[in-house]
Amino acid sequence: MPSAPPAQSRTGFLYAIAAYAIWGGFPLYFIALAPASAFEVVAFRILMSLVLCVLLIAITRAWHPLVDLLRDRRTSLLMLVAAIAIYLNWLVYIFAALTGHVIEASLGYFINPLVTVLLGVIVLRERLRPAQWTALAIALVAIVVIVAGYGSFPWIAIVLAVTFAAYGLVKRVVGARVDAITGLTLETAWLAPLAVAQLVLVATVGGGLEFGAHGPAHTIAMLAAGVVTTVPLLLFAAGARRIPLVGLGMAQFLTPVLQFLVGWLVLNEAMPAERWIGFGLVWLALIVLTADMIAASRPPRRVVVDPI
Repeated sequence: MPSAPPAQSRTGFLYAIAAYAIWGGFPLYFIALAPASAFEVVAFRILMSLVLCVLLIAITRAWHPLVDLLRDRRTSLLMLVAAIAIYLNWLVYIFAALTGHVIEASLGYFINPLVTVLLGVIVLRERLRPAQWTALAIALVAIVVIVAGYGSFPWIAIVLAVTFAAYGLVKRVVGARVDAITGLTLETAWLAPLAVAQLVLVATVGGGLEFGAHGPAHTIAMLAAGVVTTVPLLLFAAGARRIPLVGLGMAQFLTPVLQFLVGWLVLNEAMPAERWIGFGLVWLALIVLTADMIAASRPPRRVVVDPI
């Protein structure tokens, strides 16, 4: 595959960095939506994303990919699996942001590449290189250290890592058949009945909806959930088309780094010594994994044999 022109690569990196930077700042956005619960916030995120996606498709008149996707039963069902995975991911992530577990959420996205590699072995029967096994072993030790030192299992991090890895696996299976907007449209359409049911439950037995009860700024922020969800996705899609996979993989660490810094420096979440050791081991595992990824992406060196 020919490499992208330098200008196109630079633009791609800017798109990717912008997407990952927005995702990295998500905790601050979701905290601003308090006192709305995670159930109410994720419901608005689903419904507003669906509204925005439908508007974008209508404006661009890109109905054919959506119609073709709906006619493809197998791919539509795979998108249902993706919808369930991203729903759980969104719900747990927003819960983490609203309950002071941003650092643990960042841990989930740090270990996500490792879980993705593990899913490749379990589901796709991929064979791992020694460095990848080493990275997984280091990550397992890191989780043991965090559990032993912190006294509780990091379930938020594990659920976020597993659900996002599962989401990525489905996206890999469907491949280029489903573009970003068409995929998100169908995913949110699958989830829309659940979102409506959640809002009804919150309004009737959950103490009432917070939407519209805390001034115009809070109301606008709730309605902006669709834009906040869709814009970085479009930036990511634009970047992914312009830069190599290795570059995209390197840039993805910007999101958990920013989330970690927000939790530690802005929200003043605790970082005892045990957690530093655990995170340090995870970062070591990621260094091993990234170095192996870079080495594997290089074309084999040609051996020139001098004529005798």
